[in-house]
Amino acid sequence: MIPQIVYILCGLTSILCAVLLQRRYRTHPAPLLFWSVWCFVCLSVNNILLFADLVVFPQIDLSIARSLTALAGMLMLIWGMILRQK
Repeated sequence: MIPQIVYILCGLTSILCAVLLQRRYRTHPAPLLFWSVWCFVCLSVNNILLFADLVVFPQIDLSIARSLTALAGMLMLIWGMILRQK
């Protein structure tokens, strides 16, 4: 029971971070904020896939999809940091 609650809370936290970053981006557009929003969107999808993988569909292995979404999120954040340097 406790792991499921933790997975849900992690997903909700990622979604909340994405929403708050998006609100800030609307008022003060900056490239790093834009890429941070997309990073947290990918991390939210990653957390949703984690919950689905371990709780909803334990017989199906979604580890590759989870890894790809986490990788995509981190690459977006790195890309945003590289653009900020220019």
